[in-house]
Amino acid sequence: MTTALDANLKENVRLLGNLLSDVIEQDLGAQFIEKIVTIRTLAKQARAQQAHPAELIEYLKDLADDDITPITRAFNQFLNLANIAEQYHDVIRGRRNDGEAFLEHLDSVLQDMKGKLNAEQIQQKLNALNIQLVLTAHPTEVTRRTLIGKYEHILNALNGLDTQPFEYERKQILDNLKRVVAEIWYTDEIRQQRPTPEDEAKWGFAVIEGALWQAIPRFYREVNTLLAEHDLAPMPLDAVPIRFHSWMGGDRDGNPNVTAKVTSNVLMLGRWMAADLYLRDLGELVNDLSMEDCNDTLRAVVGDVKEPYRHLLHEVRQRLRETQQYTQDQLKGNTGNRNKGLYHFSSLIEPLQLCYQSLLDCNMGIVANGKLLDTIKRAHTFGLTLCPLDIRQESTRHAQVFAELCDYLELGNYLEWDEDTRVAFLLKELQSKRPLLPNHWQPSSEVQEVLDTCRVIAKEDPSCFSSYVISMARAASDVLAVALLMKMCGRETPMPVAPLFETLDDLTQAATSINTLLKIDWYREYCAHKQMVMVGYSDSAKDAGQLAASWAQYRAQEDLVKVCDQYGIELMLFHGRGGTVGRGGGPAHSAILSQPPGSVRGRIRVTEQGEMIRFKFGNPEVALRSLQVYMSAVLQATELPPPEPQPQWRDMLDELSSIAVKSYRAIVREHPDFVSYFRNVTPEQELGKLALGSRPAKRKASGGVESLRAIPWIFAWMQIRLMLPAWLGSEKALKDKIEEKHLSTLQTMAEQWPFFQTLVDMLEMVLSKTDKGIAQYYEHRLIATDDPTQTAKHELGSALRDRLQQAIATVLQIKQQTQLLENNPTFRHSMAVRNPYTDPLHYLQAELLLRTRSQGENVNPNLEHALKVTMAGIAAGMRNTG
Repeated sequence: MTTALDANLKENVRLLGNLLSDVIEQDLGAQFIEKIVTIRTLAKQARAQQAHPAELIEYLKDLADDDITPITRAFNQFLNLANIAEQYHDVIRGRRNDGEAFLEHLDSVLQDMKGKLNAEQIQQKLNALNIQLVLTAHPTEVTRRTLIGKYEHILNALNGLDTQPFEYERKQILDNLKRVVAEIWYTDEIRQQRPTPEDEAKWGFAVIEGALWQAIPRFYREVNTLLAEHDLAPMPLDAVPIRFHSWMGGDRDGNPNVTAKVTSNVLMLGRWMAADLYLRDLGELVNDLSMEDCNDTLRAVVGDVKEPYRHLLHEVRQRLRETQQYTQDQLKGNTGNRNKGLYHFSSLIEPLQLCYQSLLDCNMGIVANGKLLDTIKRAHTFGLTLCPLDIRQESTRHAQVFAELCDYLELGNYLEWDEDTRVAFLLKELQSKRPLLPNHWQPSSEVQEVLDTCRVIAKEDPSCFSSYVISMARAASDVLAVALLMKMCGRETPMPVAPLFETLDDLTQAATSINTLLKIDWYREYCAHKQMVMVGYSDSAKDAGQLAASWAQYRAQEDLVKVCDQYGIELMLFHGRGGTVGRGGGPAHSAILSQPPGSVRGRIRVTEQGEMIRFKFGNPEVALRSLQVYMSAVLQATELPPPEPQPQWRDMLDELSSIAVKSYRAIVREHPDFVSYFRNVTPEQELGKLALGSRPAKRKASGGVESLRAIPWIFAWMQIRLMLPAWLGSEKALKDKIEEKHLSTLQTMAEQWPFFQTLVDMLEMVLSKTDKGIAQYYEHRLIATDDPTQTAKHELGSALRDRLQQAIATVLQIKQQTQLLENNPTFRHSMAVRNPYTDPLHYLQAELLLRTRSQGENVNPNLEHALKVTMAGIAAGMRNTG
């Protein structure tokens, strides 16, 4: 049944599509529009008839080179506009129509909590929430920042069309809308240069400025309103259940572009932006707080002056301006300016809270709880740096420091020492009062960079940084090495160190490594009985396949909780999730609720990566919903967790995992033609030309699939609609268990165990985006069919497509459905709307890959640009990149 909301979505998609067509016709003429219409019609006909699109493919092959780029651009931009209409439908208009639906999840959780806790206990649980969202610069945002801003204007215009009552206003909005669509069409959608790490940080700050700065105070207002309805007190002024952190400018794992100097610059940029945002707030507050009445505390601070609130806030404004000047000087290399201005959080929050309390004492609560309260909530959320930085570096880089140092000091070969010897050495030096670093030691440039980074950390205020993440961590010595580096470089207060366990083996051994660490009395004191551990999703899935990796992550969390409980340590689990299923992605609410019972405990840390930052936090309304989802899900997982899985279910996952990982690795690691097939049929090699982010696509310049990062690995398979990383291995495991008469057990698990339910649901979702016909077409065009030396690759491709069909069949059996997404018609309709636009891009991409590869070094730049546009368009059509 089509609802009014669904009808509005179709109307908006049609409106934006028509506006784009009008703009393109004005630019390229009616004949060009006829070509687009023909392509779209042929694609629709092929889908409707479920037939091979031979006529569409022949039409696309006959296109002149000059037509290919504008046609790919047209289809790409339609998909982007459809995404905007869907986002508006899902969030803004949906929320307005549903009234209180915005907080329905939180309302339901609070109602359930009232059945088991008293008001004071609920208040304590709310105030203790610790949700940390980490914005990362992972290169999965294919859309230029320039266009993101224009898409935001379109979102606002759709809202305006729904809410403006007068016809002349509607016409004005439509005119503005058409102008923005024209601006988009005349803007190159492909970045010509890679962003620098500073550029990536600025993009992160822009998300805070454009969305979160508005969303945060609104979020707390709505939460407090809901609390009042439940007869609960509002959250305290300094309660910050949700905080934002960043890897942008701090993540140097495999990215030589992130240096100590870059990290220092990003800190200055963050301070400048924070000061600028607070100055805007204070400008309004100075204008509003013109009252004379104040309490004795404020009077004692400002003296006998008129308009005491303005007087105090003027001083804060002046110090913020000094902060801006200081950060500008630092960025320009002018180190002579020592006046840091307002550099400590207390210097900002104390005057604001002084004004707030004075207004309350003078019976002006209505004023206090207006813009001033909003600024106070922003201050507690964002501080003076907007989002503290994590530093991330690979474990071997730290080992290299001590290898060179020990060699210079003639202490032995650190790299050859066993774990016990390393731990003993590191502990001895950590507890020693003498310095370890020689004054005249000249290490390698790689070691010097690690030391320079640690010195930046030591020099800056501790509030600038949140944690030090060690990628590819394997042992307790990895953590102690970072602690010693901090001491050597002058950090006076302990910095939280988070080992990141990424591969299947490392996840399996994670609890053992942490147990070894926590046995050490000195370390338990050092970490203040708190430990963060990061669970890697992307690399574990690339290493072992999605099913085996998911189960290893689940078990690792269970074991880590037990170990930390044994030592009385407060564990913070840090989930390194990506946007796609193959990298741990999926709806946040179901993902949190599928965690092991007892593992959340009111605290969780999660990465928000690339395009997912825009999808979740790119607009104030969208951000509001995302914040509510996180808060309600963490509360529910903490206070109303699902029951423990039954022993036979755990046994089943052990068996499924064992079968899946062997099946996955038999193809990805052991099949002699797999790497060649992967590179022939996907645009993996060409993806490197897309200027997505500052870091290289590979950790090492040389190397095969094993050195490829998880993002291009996922991106490449998504482009040809095979989505292999998300399902390979799962189909074999599930099929085997169904043939062994365990179907009813699997169905029960999918109904009653949130972890397995989410696993199957995400598998279903990603399978719904696959298309074996399109995948086969890439193979047909890009691997010669008449060459006997290529027969093995064609056989591999055929086998993979058969296995894809098996994956679909097993999911349908487990979910007891006749078609994928049977219970999610909205998502199914969304994909149906996109297919006539994504299908031509796939066939054009295969043709462009063939043409550009045949041209060798002398690639036609227009064709190469068109190829990049097809990649961006398909990513938009699939609504994810990597």
